[in-house]
Amino acid sequence: MNKKIDQLVQELKDEFRLLLTISFSVFLFVLFFQPFPFEVTDLNNNLLIVAGLGAIVFFFMALVRIVIPWIFEINDQEKRERLFPSYFNGFMIFVLSSLAFIFYIRYVGGVSITFYITFKAIFMCLAVPVILGLHDSYREMRDHNAVLISERKEVQKQIEKYEEDTLNKSIGFASENVSENFSLLIGEVAFIKSADNYVEIVYKEGEAFRKKLIRNTLKNIESQLKQYTNFIRCHRICIVNVHYIEKLNRNSNNYWLTIKDYDEQIPVSRQYLLKVKDVV
Repeated sequence: MNKKIDQLVQELKDEFRLLLTISFSVFLFVLFFQPFPFEVTDLNNNLLIVAGLGAIVFFFMALVRIVIPWIFEINDQEKRERLFPSYFNGFMIFVLSSLAFIFYIRYVGGVSITFYITFKAIFMCLAVPVILGLHDSYREMRDHNAVLISERKEVQKQIEKYEEDTLNKSIGFASENVSENFSLLIGEVAFIKSADNYVEIVYKEGEAFRKKLIRNTLKNIESQLKQYTNFIRCHRICIVNVHYIEKLNRNSNNYWLTIKDYDEQIPVSRQYLLKVKDVV
């Protein structure tokens, strides 16, 4: 029993600021705009009557949003929404508040009920579920956005881990001259250029860039590298590791890449320009 009461108290604490803000707004609206001609002329009594309207709104909002779900022992928000959809909650608050307003205005405020008075009371009570609906929509979007951000961070971590694992894989470069065969980590290869009957492999060893010539064709090397998404063809004579690309540059109708910590410019042909732009 104590646990159930603690749950109710916690629910009230969570919603108290929202409910109090809306109720106080109703109080201020009636106080300053005086939509109802109360017979009471004494200021203190008039304040009490107006405060009663705010209390009515607070009571029915708390009843529908907190107490009724608590009575049915519905703790899960999804179950609440299935049993009491948000539009039904809003309708209940609207109907109960409207009836209570009219009775209160008539029998406590001493106001004669006319169509115009009824319209103003109903209009004020209609504003309450509308505000609650907007607040709930905002909170739902905020929570959904928080979930998406969390999922994005998790996916980003997985991508970074995958890229790190990929960069640490070893790849062997074959040469027609078997003695020239050698292996490098994918993360070490900066770019590969065609050089007549050879290919020039530029790789990073420690803080320095080094070059290695092997007898092979760029076409064969490209076929070998197709399984690795780190490498893209940027020109008929060059394949580059995207992790070493610093910037895509343009001068008139010419495009080229600058490599991090390396002075040489890598040409980019229009044939491969769109692919390069996708990764830069």
